[in-house]
Amino acid sequence: MTDVVQRGLYYDELEPGTRYLHRPGRTLTEADNVLFSTLTMNTQALHLDAAWSADQPFGQRLVNSMMTLAVLVGASVTQLTQGTIVANLGFTEVRFPHPLFHGDTLYSETVVVAKRPSTSRPGQGVVTLAHTGRNQDGAVVAEATRTVLFWTKEAAP
Repeated sequence: MTDVVQRGLYYDELEPGTRYLHRPGRTLTEADNVLFSTLTMNTQALHLDAAWSADQPFGQRLVNSMMTLAVLVGASVTQLTQGTIVANLGFTEVRFPHPLFHGDTLYSETVVVAKRPSTSRPGQGVVTLAHTGRNQDGAVVAEATRTVLFWTKEAAP
């Protein structure tokens, strides 16, 4: 019998210009949004108060943008970083160009933008990833550039 362990990709396996489509999508519910907002102590009325939000420009509550970012990146884990990441190094250029509403489905994709061997950590490499989230209609709801430190296959523990 052969054992197969689910893992992400090592530094050596990532190629700039490759786009990964992360499936399945994740439909975000009212319960998800309220729980995330209260767990993170974000009491913004746009996430929690339906009556107040009804009189605001979008006419309804918005999914917490930090939850959108977390699900966007989280959807990439099994395909890219499960067991192959050393650390997140940072996020830049985070944008939310279109709102996400209760009942919308978030579809995530990632493009490998660049990679280079680490100059200070042998056996590891720095990879720049561009994450994009779209709703069920294809509208871009989130974008983020992320820098990640990966293991090389040879050096991984």
